[in-house]
Amino acid sequence: MEIRIGIQHSPREIVIESEEKTEELLERLNAAVADGSPVTLVDDKGRTVLIPGAKVAFAEISTEEPRRVGFLG
Repeated sequence: MEIRIGIQHSPREIVIESEEKTEELLERLNAAVADGSPVTLVDDKGRTVLIPGAKVAFAEISTEEPRRVGFLG
């Protein structure tokens, strides 16, 4: 899935691809935002990203859908 996280006062979003379960990720993000603690995410390539929970502006989690190719006739 693709995860986009906006950080307050930062013009860029953090975008990572991860295989983590959506429910678990949402629980961790909610807890981090609620108490201001940092949350650690690991992407598909093994890179670790530390995100300050107190500075999260938004989080968007999307599952990838297969792209359609061709024409409908």
